[in-house]
Amino acid sequence: MRRLRNVKIVATLGPSSNDYDTIRALSEAGADVFRLNMSHGDHEEIRARHAIIRKIETDLGRPIAILADLQGPKLRVGKFAHGAHDLEEGDKFRLDLDDAPGNGDRVQLPHPEIFAALKPGATLLVNDGKIRLKVEECGPDYADCVVTVGGTISNRKGVNVPDVVLPLAALSPKDRKDLEFVCELGVDWVALSFVQRPEDMLEAKELVKGRASVLAKIEKPSAVEAFESILAVSDGIMVARGDLGVELPVQAVPPIQKRLTRRCRAAAKPVIVATQMLESMIESPMPTRAEVSDVATAIYEGADAIMLSAESAAGNYPVEAVTTMNNVAMSVENDPVYRDVLDASRAGIKKQTVADAIVSAAREIAETTDVKAIVCYSESGTTAALTARERPHVPIIAMTSRRNTARKLCLYWGMHCVMTGEVERFKMAVVNAARAARTSGFATEADKIVVVAGIPFNHAGSTNILRVAPCEERLIFNTDPE
Repeated sequence: MRRLRNVKIVATLGPSSNDYDTIRALSEAGADVFRLNMSHGDHEEIRARHAIIRKIETDLGRPIAILADLQGPKLRVGKFAHGAHDLEEGDKFRLDLDDAPGNGDRVQLPHPEIFAALKPGATLLVNDGKIRLKVEECGPDYADCVVTVGGTISNRKGVNVPDVVLPLAALSPKDRKDLEFVCELGVDWVALSFVQRPEDMLEAKELVKGRASVLAKIEKPSAVEAFESILAVSDGIMVARGDLGVELPVQAVPPIQKRLTRRCRAAAKPVIVATQMLESMIESPMPTRAEVSDVATAIYEGADAIMLSAESAAGNYPVEAVTTMNNVAMSVENDPVYRDVLDASRAGIKKQTVADAIVSAAREIAETTDVKAIVCYSESGTTAALTARERPHVPIIAMTSRRNTARKLCLYWGMHCVMTGEVERFKMAVVNAARAARTSGFATEADKIVVVAGIPFNHAGSTNILRVAPCEERLIFNTDPE
């Protein structure tokens, strides 16, 4: 199951993709990572999906990453006496802590921390921004607003507060229970919602205790402003364009997506571009041209992964959606302009360590000689991540003895992960690398590969050796002095 593309595909599981046959079909169509949305489904449902993925992983003989996406604190209005009310521009409307059913003049907003942070002039967005309220006067238990964009407000609609950094923890009590559950279950990545500051990520990582990698979802203006400090303490990033496009002007999202993608690559951390990528395929077997262009743009920008949400979780055509993404990715990556863009964006990446120099040299050798693949030994995943940052023209094979590392690396650009036994001598590492390249279909016995590793083996962060090696074992043993 060698992928004929470098960008990875993340597919969300749900009612439309809840059984072995469908999930396996998604994997065979191109899904590299499966997302478990903790906003939907109880723990037993999540456990069952996790077990199916691991069974498919065994049956297909290739690592599969699992991403658990935490719900985060959900801000919602209360209920209305008559279910819904129409608000028109210029109307006065109050939000307060009173739990009495709402009417055309007011409704409960059961979040005192919002009132504590609000100031006159702040904007409140209801129902994904379809209704906009401007705060005229506020106190510790109320906010008197004027409607600037009208619409129908109804029970339990979500509220966004784009102008204010809210004194809310990114982890709700539900999130803490879910986090412990998925870490014990054995997921590879955890996505933290509602991130506003680096402290949110540090709190989550302290609770995870190294059992999974932690990814920050960027969906708040405050997270965009604090992005560099959030990136520094995160293992990866998701550009969650849904809420980001609600809380910011929609025209601001594409430049932010491009900027964040480049910063993640420079930091050698994976970035997922998510939300509404093939939205029409929830109900249609074919995407719109605009959606195809949107997916292609994320790939041209150098994203590590692109994600399907409702398209694969609740849509009528989950396998077709993955197939479409896979086909778009292959088409883009075969375009010479794609390589031009990736190569040009490499210029801004600073290289300061021996490992940086080694993987950069591996990429340059692969580009100037007839080398078929770069094989990197990586116990923690750091060497593989640095190699992926180079965006080489040849395939990357990541060799590791740690299954959790192989699974984690499934999210990284261009990574083909292979499990191997522990090695102690570099000669055997080269032999194993050559076998993996041949077995995976990347090279023949007549070809050469570049092998990158660290001596001594099995120590994280020790990348210090590079060798151009033949793929024929007889030549390896005859020419290697070890």
